Amino acid sequence: MTNELVVEGLCAGYNDLRVLQDVSFAVPVGAVVAIVGANGAGKTTLLSTIAGLLRPSAGAIRFRDRDISRARADDLPGLGLALVPEGGRLFPFMSVEDNLQLGAYAPGARAGMAARIQEVTAAFPVLAERRDQLAGKLSGGERQMCAIARALMCRPRLLLLDEPSVGLSPLMAERVLEIVAGLARDEGLTVVIVEQRVTEVLEIADEAHILDRGRIVRSGPARQLQADKSIQETYMGL
Repeated sequence: MTNELVVEGLCAGYNDLRVLQDVSFAVPVGAVVAIVGANGAGKTTLLSTIAGLLRPSAGAIRFRDRDISRARADDLPGLGLALVPEGGRLFPFMSVEDNLQLGAYAPGARAGMAARIQEVTAAFPVLAERRDQLAGKLSGGERQMCAIARALMCRPRLLLLDEPSVGLSPLMAERVLEIVAGLARDEGLTVVIVEQRVTEVLEIADEAHILDRGRIVRSGPARQLQADKSIQETYMGL
């Protein structure tokens, strides 16, 4: 099976604090891959390093057979990799449409911006209704949908999602995860998702990796890990 992303021996952190320790995994094309673990395990650091926001101290990151270990974060959307950070980080005093336009800043995305806005708002009908509304006035679930839609504006091949359900009600969190699964299926996206709601994310994922204190300690098919009693007790509260 062809891999969209390959991470090999990755080490990264902040100044003298090493957070990631020799992390290796692969993400098949078209798969939804979950990264789960306790708070402080290094999940956000992992996505930030893949997305170019942090420089690895060792190891390699390959996206579509291209080494992006030292790539600039603002160059990666043009290559087909987009990150939705925790909380979405919309510009609250800009309209929904203006926030979406910011997602198309990569040169290849600007020409078809208007058509792409139509496509992403068709996928998120509530955003079509709120196009002229300030992003800061959206509900939590609507803000998360807008953040995902903004990332889709560059027509990514790989979507990185950091805690998309944070701060949402259980019902809205389930809805957002269903949307993620639908995007992978309908748009052919490859998705890497970091999520605290372990039970729910394993329902939509194809594969999963458990991160513990900066190291991957278990990997496998999501449903197989979901059925593992030790994982249920440690990470799912069952």
